[in-house]
This record gives sequence, C-alpha cells and structure tokens, in this order.
Amino acid sequence: MSAQQVLFDAPGPRARRVILIGNIVGVLIALAILWWVVAALAERGQLTGSMWSPFLESRTWQFFILPGLLNTLQAAGISIITAVAFGLVFGVGRLSNLAPVRWIAGTVVEFFRAVPVLLMMIFFWLALGRSGVVQPQDAPFIAVIIALTLYNGSVIAELVRSGVHGLPRGQREAGMAIGLTRSQSLRTIEVPQALVAMLPALVSQFVVILKDSALGFIITYPELLQYTRRLGVGEGNVIPSLLVAATIFIVINFALSTLATRLSVLLSFRAKGQKPVAREALAMDASST
Repeated sequence: MSAQQVLFDAPGPRARRVILIGNIVGVLIALAILWWVVAALAERGQLTGSMWSPFLESRTWQFFILPGLLNTLQAAGISIITAVAFGLVFGVGRLSNLAPVRWIAGTVVEFFRAVPVLLMMIFFWLALGRSGVVQPQDAPFIAVIIALTLYNGSVIAELVRSGVHGLPRGQREAGMAIGLTRSQSLRTIEVPQALVAMLPALVSQFVVILKDSALGFIITYPELLQYTRRLGVGEGNVIPSLLVAATIFIVINFALSTLATRLSVLLSFRAKGQKPVAREALAMDASST
C-alpha cells in the first residue's frame, strides 16, 4: 500500500467529476479575469504599438532594464548568501544543548521574523545615512542587504530547526553511539539531511528574497522596479513598463523553482547510492561484532 493510499482514500467517480468541474470553472474564471484586464488595457490605449515600441530599442535595455536587473540580482545574490549563513548559524544555535545559546538564538530569530522587512530597510537606511559609517549613496544598497539577510535568515534558521526535528527518530542517538559528540552528529548527520529535505522550501525563500529586493525602490535603491518606473514616466507607458518588469521577475522565479525541483530529484537519486547514514552504519557495526 502506498503512502498516498494510507493518507487519504482515492477519489471515486463522483469525486473525480466534481474535481473536473471545479478545475474547468477555475480555468474559465481565470480566463474571464484575463480577458477583462486585457480589454481594460486596450480601452485605455495601453496595448498600442507606441506604448511597447521603446522596448524594441537598445537604449531601453542598455540604460534601464539591464542596469536595474543587474542591481536586483546583485542585492538578491548577496542577500541569499548572507541569509543562508545567518540561518545556519542561528538554526544550529536553536538546536544547541546549551540553554543560554538556545535562548539567545531563539530570541534573535523570533524578533527578526516578526519585524516587517520594509521597516528594517527604512530603519537601516536612515541609520546608515546619518551615522557616516558608509557613503550616503551606498546606504540604500547596504540597508537592502541587511534587511533581507536578517528577515530571511531568520526564516531559514527556523527551516533548519524544523528540518532537523522532522528527521526520522534515532539519527542523533545512533551517531552518538558510534562515537560522535552531539555537535558532531548535528553537523555531519542531521543538518546535511535536513538541508536536502528542506531544499524546496529553501529555494522558495530565495524567490522571496528576489521579490522583496523590489522594496528597495522605496529607499531609493535603483533596482529593476525603480528603473522601469523611471522608464514608464519618461515614455508615458508606466503600465507596459511594469508588466515587462513583472515578466522578468516571473521568468527568474520560475527558473529558480525549476532548478530547485531538478536539484531535489538529483540529490534524492544520488542519496540512494551514498553510504548508509548513522542508524544503518550502527546496525552494520553491531552485526559485524
């Protein structure tokens, strides 16, 4: 019996008909909404060739789209690296056997998860700009990175903690039984397995980082949304410019999601040929003795 059959019963003929009708109705509603949006844009002249012709010019991509996209990817890429490092440190800290370390890590994680990322961007932008620690023109970029790191790093830390707690029982005990300390078992057995298991959720958080980088335009960071808004104001085609920016974000996020799916499948496939984990290693050691 498969896990799917254990979790719930397979739908019968009537249930399948209801599901099919629901899917058809959902598609029709989505098509109706799309038609309404397109008709409204056409009525207001937003679909005419003159509104979209600027995107056929090289200067539009050279001075607006590509610089904004580069700044967006730069802020998102750095934030992803720092958020993962932050999440691993504080995620492991929340799993420590020392109560003070767990308390400090938990307080930091819960605090930054509760604070809106836009509020943190504004706070660090104002603080850095007035402190004189960095150049005023660099304050928006650094504020975006710090805010995205703290918020998303806290979410990743919670993913690490829940991923380790979601592992099959006995992993830590088996690791300690073959001579590993608790911290060694956590680093070499539990966290690596948790990272593989939470890979889809982790990449989903990367998508969140990429999308939240667009909030940087509020603190004058020149990312893709900021550049496309400038282009739209200058050319008088704000809506087409925003639609182009949205399309670029959708393509990048879809590529990230596809990469996560393929990577998860690849890691699962390779895991079948790897050395046994702690419990299997302990069983083999016991049988040989």
